[in-house]
This record gives sequence, structure tokens and C-alpha cells, in this order.
Amino acid sequence: MWKNITVEESRRLARENAKDIIACGFDVSRTFIFCDFDYVGGNFYQNMIRIAKCVTLNQVRGIFGFTGEDHIGKVSFPAVQAAPSFPTSFPHLFGDSKDVHCLIPCAIDQDPYFRMTRDVAPRIGFHKPALIESLFFPALQGESGKMSASDPNSAIYVTDSPKDIKNKINKYAFSGGGATIEEHRKHGANLEVDVPVKYLSFFLESDEELAKIKEEYGAGRMLTGEVKLRLIDVLGKMVDRHQKARAAVTDEMVDAFMAVRPLPQMFS
Repeated sequence: MWKNITVEESRRLARENAKDIIACGFDVSRTFIFCDFDYVGGNFYQNMIRIAKCVTLNQVRGIFGFTGEDHIGKVSFPAVQAAPSFPTSFPHLFGDSKDVHCLIPCAIDQDPYFRMTRDVAPRIGFHKPALIESLFFPALQGESGKMSASDPNSAIYVTDSPKDIKNKINKYAFSGGGATIEEHRKHGANLEVDVPVKYLSFFLESDEELAKIKEEYGAGRMLTGEVKLRLIDVLGKMVDRHQKARAAVTDEMVDAFMAVRPLPQMFS
């Protein structure tokens, strides 16, 4: 709806994204992955209509900033995004039960959709969904840059090679360290703007090690190159694990996750 891609390309990307999700270790006996193009209908569509009737055009303009130049697909999409919050959209999993709570992990840019959903939920007889919202990774270039698919050097991708990761971090990751070693030793690093430190805050498992790096780097006892080297090691291993896991995901496995079926082991 927001990008100039075809329905066919969207369907392809949905399956590619599903492979990345499956590679993270989800259990097929407890996980149902669906594509709107294939699943929307029946009870799901009924809930879309219930939601849509509760939101006026003025409200949706205020929430999402739509203008007269936006096509009607954008205006109708919030109801599609909201419908999975309600258990009766998945009768093969929950039957007609309305007493099932929904927890939505999402990036913070999705918040407007689910604020709308929380407002609608009690009006159509459902519990309000709860959210866990994540922050965005900063662009490698820092706050002055923008992470963009059009700039491959603005981010680390799960398809990057070890060489790509090393080069991007060393060359493009914005440093809060001093301009010279002498200056850095004297004043330390500005951790508020340092991208390698921000990335380690996401990806380093050990809170103790992260605190030690921040202490040493902030005091100037640790150099930018050392912090970047640790980040290269952490991301290199993580991306390698993901690539190996993803390579093992077949189209048949995607079909199995997307099959409409009961999941009696979901909560066991």
C-alpha cells in the first residue's frame, strides 16, 4: 500500500520474511504465520468490518495523517492491521472465544494502529490488546543519517557477509570518540551519539560486559577501534547463525507454518 511494488512481489516478500521468522527458532506446533492475501476472509473479514464501522474518516485522518491525495487502500488498511488483535479472527485456534488476551510486539511506528485498536476493542466486545514496543536501530551514520534500503551502508543486513559487516562498522559506524587518541584519553567518548555502543546495547548478551565497555570507553581508557572490533565480533556471529538457520528453511516448512490448522500444543 505504501511502496510501489506489485501484489506478486508483496506475496514473494511475505514468504521471504516468513523464512527469516522461522529461522529465529519458532516452533511449528505453536506458531501460525499467515499472509493477508491468503487468509483474509470469513471471521477475519467480519472483524475488519466491525472495526471499520467504529472509526470515522476524520479520525483516521487525524491518527495517520492521510490526505485527499492518498488512495483508499491506505484508509482501509488500519482495519486489516487491527483484526489479528481479536481471537475470533482465528477460529481454527480459538473457536468463538472472546476471552483471549493479545500481546503485540512491534516497532514504535506501529503504535497508532494499535492505539486505534485499543479504542475500538471494548466497543465490539473484545479485550484491549497490549503492546511491547521496540525502538528503531539508529542508522550507522548516527542521528544525522537515516536507515534506508536505498543506502546499503546505512545498516547491517542479515544477508551481509563477514567482510561487509567489518567494512560497514569500521567505515560508516559513527563514533563518539575523540578526534585524536590524546583527546579521547583526556575527555573520553560521548556515549549518547556513539553508534557502536548503541548497537552493543541491543545485541550484547552480557549486561555486565556492556556496562564495563561504557565505563572504560566513556572514560577514554578504551578506544573506538576496540569497541568496533567487539561489535564486529558480536554481529558477525549472530548473522552467521541466522544465515545458517535460514538456509535450512524450505518452502515446505513455510507452507507448514502457514497451514490453517488447530494448534493444541500452543499453550502447553
